[in-house]
Amino acid sequence: MSLFTRSSPSPDTDETGKPSAEDTPPKTVGPVRRWRGYRTAFRTKYPVAARSVSWGVTGLAAALVLFALLMPGKPEYFEARQFLRIPVEPILAAALMLVLPRRPRLVAAVVIGLGLAALVVVKALDIGFNQFLGRGFNVVLDWGLLDDAESYVQDTLGPTGATAAVAGLVVLVLLLFAVMALAVVRLVAVLVRDRDRATRGTIVAGTVWITCAALGLTPIQNTAVASRNTIGFVQDRLDRVRETLRDEAAFAKEARKDEFADVPADRLLTGLRGKDVMITFIESYGRAALEDPAIAPGVTAALDEEGKALTEAGFTAKSGWLTSATYGGSSWLGHSTFLTGLWIDNQSRYRTVTAGERLTLPGAFHKSGAWRTVGIVPGVQKNWPEGDFYGLDKVYDSRDLGYQGPKFSWSTMPDQYALTAFERLEAAKKGDKPLMSEIILTSSHQPWAPLPKMVGWDEVGDGSVYRDIEKAGKDPADVFTDPVKVKEEYGKSVQYSLHSLLQYVEKYGDENTVLVFLGDHQPMASVSGNGASHDVPVTVVAHDPKVLDRIADWGWSDGLRPGDDAPVWRMDTFRDRFLTAYGEEPKKAGSPAP
Repeated sequence: MSLFTRSSPSPDTDETGKPSAEDTPPKTVGPVRRWRGYRTAFRTKYPVAARSVSWGVTGLAAALVLFALLMPGKPEYFEARQFLRIPVEPILAAALMLVLPRRPRLVAAVVIGLGLAALVVVKALDIGFNQFLGRGFNVVLDWGLLDDAESYVQDTLGPTGATAAVAGLVVLVLLLFAVMALAVVRLVAVLVRDRDRATRGTIVAGTVWITCAALGLTPIQNTAVASRNTIGFVQDRLDRVRETLRDEAAFAKEARKDEFADVPADRLLTGLRGKDVMITFIESYGRAALEDPAIAPGVTAALDEEGKALTEAGFTAKSGWLTSATYGGSSWLGHSTFLTGLWIDNQSRYRTVTAGERLTLPGAFHKSGAWRTVGIVPGVQKNWPEGDFYGLDKVYDSRDLGYQGPKFSWSTMPDQYALTAFERLEAAKKGDKPLMSEIILTSSHQPWAPLPKMVGWDEVGDGSVYRDIEKAGKDPADVFTDPVKVKEEYGKSVQYSLHSLLQYVEKYGDENTVLVFLGDHQPMASVSGNGASHDVPVTVVAHDPKVLDRIADWGWSDGLRPGDDAPVWRMDTFRDRFLTAYGEEPKKAGSPAP
């Protein structure tokens, strides 16, 4: 039965009992007239069934609207008590509908229905973003991230599965908009059948809501009975839009201020001259990897094992904590925050800074003229103009590393292979300058299945050795949706990345090797937990003790694991601390010349 079916056959009437002119339906022909004929015949033949169906559809329409109004934006708030509240929005809408003429009323009902559908879509996006990125959906900046989500689904489910998933989602959204509009139109039609009764009911509902709000009634687990959830939600989004637009202008000014921009090249990084420096990001290597009871034992064992081997090879290390600007994903925001010394927590800031000339950590090495700078970015599968911004002489993306093996879900190649390619293409070629490299490892990227395994370094070859390993791996769908397995496999992925990186240093490092490695962000909430911190470990490894002597006053823990007493810094503070420790502190404005 159509959602436009009325619960009572009586239309709006005037004082004479005749249908009012504004509510007299226009004459119809063709399919519409036939449908109304069928409907009338059904009502005449089965009056009880017709009334039952009519009220059932009306009830479903009301439930759908109430769900949209009370739907929370975080999965942990999906509890019965959240849906046992009285929303003020339908009371206000009913009051409006009762005073509007027919045509404006119909238009308003459709607009409200479409608005409620949009509300559900944005709240659903909020749920996804909170689960994966630890924050809500930004209606100004985050639409572009849906392309990345589609790419991720394609890497996980394959092209056919991704196409089917996207098509199904589009159909579902279109259906939601249509059904929600029809639901509101139906409820409004029911409302105006008996204006006197509807008016009294609206007044009573408004009085009850005001009373509950004034008394602050919270009978069920401190949940307020009177709700203005939708009004508050819309107001919050409008405030975020205004804040986002203001932030763009303010950040552009902030990005242009850089005390290190004018430091002469010969005063940059003087404490690392002659060293081969590796700055390496490990995907999703967060505090949870070292502290979650289900994950930490394997990861800490891997660190202890490799730490012992590094010590035997003559290396020492210090570790601390950094608070990342991102969580669960959007790794490039963490990379850029660490390398630029600016807090880059959204795409607008990222576009702004990468369009400028901010001095980055690789850029400082490049500016000094004392290093060749290269980037190893196996997660990049197309042109990456940001390489020039970061100050890299050469960028090797997934197409340049010679890999002939299989992908491991999102990860284009195992970390061990990426490091082997780095050694073959750059590190083993001793040039006239030492090497500074930015390396982004990807094997610990979700969905953490299938996972690569360590092989002999002389067996890596062109990556074909990984074909059987990939085939024997676990199905991403089985892992990603299982709360126990997803933690287990995440932990194994981090162990693999750590073994790959640290064994590389043990095998190929020498007295001039300096390694800085860190996580870009915490794993998603299903692994790190709702409300988890944004903290990630950061470690400096060196063979020359003078390198670590320069950061002795940082208060970091000895070894590869930061202790509980290790300081926690914002990630954007690292660049300045690093450039100061290994170079010369820039002169402050107004300071006298030497």
